[in-house]
Amino acid sequence: MINTRSINQACFNWIHRHNLVYNACWEDPRLDRQALQLGPEDEILMITSAGCNALDYALVGPKQIHAVDVNPRQNALLELKLAGIRALDYDEFFNLFGRGRVAAWDSLYTSRLRPQLSPAAQSIWDRWGVLFQGRGRRNSFYFRGSSGFFAWMINGYINRLARIRNDVNELLDVSTVTEQQQIYDSRQLNEALWRPLVQWCMNRDMTMALLGVPQSQRRQIDTGYPGGTVQFIVDRVETVFRTLPLYDNYFWRVYLTGEYTRACCPEYLKPHNFELLKNGLVDRISVQTNSVLGFLDQHPGTISRYVLLDHMDWLYSNAKDVLAAEWQAMADHATHDCRLIWRSAGLKVDFVDPILVKSGGRARPIGERLHYHTPLAEQLHQKDRVNTYGSFFIADLAAA
Repeated sequence: MINTRSINQACFNWIHRHNLVYNACWEDPRLDRQALQLGPEDEILMITSAGCNALDYALVGPKQIHAVDVNPRQNALLELKLAGIRALDYDEFFNLFGRGRVAAWDSLYTSRLRPQLSPAAQSIWDRWGVLFQGRGRRNSFYFRGSSGFFAWMINGYINRLARIRNDVNELLDVSTVTEQQQIYDSRQLNEALWRPLVQWCMNRDMTMALLGVPQSQRRQIDTGYPGGTVQFIVDRVETVFRTLPLYDNYFWRVYLTGEYTRACCPEYLKPHNFELLKNGLVDRISVQTNSVLGFLDQHPGTISRYVLLDHMDWLYSNAKDVLAAEWQAMADHATHDCRLIWRSAGLKVDFVDPILVKSGGRARPIGERLHYHTPLAEQLHQKDRVNTYGSFFIADLAAA
């Protein structure tokens, strides 16, 4: 008998080990800043993803940001952004990471970017710099990588099958939520977007794998959300289009157009912030290919802020022992004022608090040392411009 769960997990693992999965971060750093309350003495450990949010946090001026990811391609992308800030002028940098393409990639890369990269990142961009050359149908970097490929397919559907490109562009360009609602409802975009074929595709594990969603997260949604994964996605997209302001929602703009505008883009792509990064803040970011646990096992110092994204969902379903060891390491390296943030696909997360962590010669549940800021987390979660996660958590970790 064919074990479809094993096959689907193998597909997810292959995609994540052999591809650039995320070409842009899909966690809202505006919320993270409010949640983390960063100060000049903070040392942050975060999962790299596409590196956008590491650059955003750097603008606040923390002491150090350790960007860690098990996927070397994700770290190579952040390295390329750091190199671009150091070596390029603003217009060149915006073409590269704002528009997602640059005509003179070969000369730009060889003479100015490559010398700034680690050997590991050089080997990746020596081969994959073609992603920025604007060639072919997928003429933007933001239509590349596995999640970018999915975005390109969605845009093809919008342009050729649903034929609602003008409507989508209008949605992105209006300045009020009222106008968004009028366009979305009067043009019946819900029906155009969610035809049976699209719903069928969204219910496939392979589709979710392209978006970086493992089976464990999908099962959380299927069991915890009325209507399962498809209805969850439908409701999230409708909320973005009808309830949240789109005029500054650069996450969905780049996903639906393949590029940012100078008025709607991440903070690191704005001229003033680019100069702040170039003038020294960029040097506060270090990049390492490792797991959170692997990094902490060799880190001699303390960490005051942890940005854990949603990786605990996967660890809980696939590597509970690693998750427990990770929490032990985080507790061992935590400062007295340590704060953590994480996200989950699930509407409720009940697997963190029971994890046993040793302190003072005995083991006790980590939940006894966590002080949750639940009202603030729920308030911020409602404002999330990305709006793809089921829940958001902010917690202080008390000393042992």
